[in-house]
Amino acid sequence: MPRIAVVGGSLGGLRVTEALFSSGWEGEIVVISEETHPPYTRPPLSKAALTAAPDLTVLAFQQRPEAARADWRFGVRAEGCDLEQRTLSLSDGSTLRFDGLVAATGVAARRLPERIARSGCAVRTYDDCVALQPRLRPGATIVVIGAGFIGCEVAATAVKLGCSVHVVAIDDVPLKTPLGDTVGAAVQRRHEAHGVRFHLGTQVERITDEGGGHLVALADGTTLRCDTYVQAIGSDPCVSWLEGNGLDLADGVACDNWMRMGGIPGAVAVGDVARFPNPMFDDVPRRVEHWQMPADTARRAAATLVSDLAGEPADPRPFHPLPSFWSDQYDVRIQSFGNLAIADRIEVIEGDLDTEAAVGYFRDGRMVGAVLLGLPKKALLLRRQMLQELTPPATPAEGAA
Repeated sequence: MPRIAVVGGSLGGLRVTEALFSSGWEGEIVVISEETHPPYTRPPLSKAALTAAPDLTVLAFQQRPEAARADWRFGVRAEGCDLEQRTLSLSDGSTLRFDGLVAATGVAARRLPERIARSGCAVRTYDDCVALQPRLRPGATIVVIGAGFIGCEVAATAVKLGCSVHVVAIDDVPLKTPLGDTVGAAVQRRHEAHGVRFHLGTQVERITDEGGGHLVALADGTTLRCDTYVQAIGSDPCVSWLEGNGLDLADGVACDNWMRMGGIPGAVAVGDVARFPNPMFDDVPRRVEHWQMPADTARRAAATLVSDLAGEPADPRPFHPLPSFWSDQYDVRIQSFGNLAIADRIEVIEGDLDTEAAVGYFRDGRMVGAVLLGLPKKALLLRRQMLQELTPPATPAEGAA
């Protein structure tokens, strides 16, 4: 019986498995998952799941019936892949043959070098959340290293739980990379109003253990004493198992618009690990670490893979999903649509950044992204507007066969 191997058992692996069966796949699907837990949602791990003992039954995804048709192998990881021979080398010492392959391995939390820190909590997995949650007790001092979304969400949650919070980041404003200076500074003001202390434009030089706590020494000469520190310095795509196949693994795995890795038929990628061109913006392949992207790419990749394995042309229509994300911090929801990173101009188009606001991100005079601070009723209207203005003409793309 023909077999598809799905490497990665989180949201991307689940959704592509469901989509493969829905697309007509009648063969076998084996899902290789390094985690020991069934697929679960990750956004609450830095927010609601930290406020009480995390409950995996609440976090677990509701699965479609077809997902149960797959052979789920938990606690096993792919250590190598031979695309020419169509085999996977697994951590249990076995070799798995496949006809079609899906890379759904996502990203892993980046860590400080061991010469700087040998411990510290991250917030990427359920087990990370379980380890951190009891440490966020009233009166505890927490140092959050990193001021991206995870770092800011953990800081806000810790404040709500009665902790004293310091945030350390090399950038001069929080959320600088995803949101830019103007919005990042507004987010900083909100955090400071709740008592968070920022140490920006500097980095951690070393962390030592002392008296049951930790001393965090910064490059600017500051030393912070804390009970717990959290590493939230970003993530790295999990692609080492794909090495040796001639793929571009510089930032995730480079794919074409059909989600084929390196344009190779029968081998696709989905979710955070996939770097693909989106004609909604331009022809530059990019990775998008947004919650909805695994589901969007899973549908495209599943249709492509089923067509490839049947020897049929893939869907010729261009794939152009609209990136979107949200982040809850205190009583404000930050929502975004589009591609903020490519903007050359940012403008407040409604409201005030210190209360509620809509912010437009423009490139060459065209709005390519938007951020809402509050204004929840405007989200649907703004999303429709972005889709109308950015969706490219429905012309066939090259390379469908």
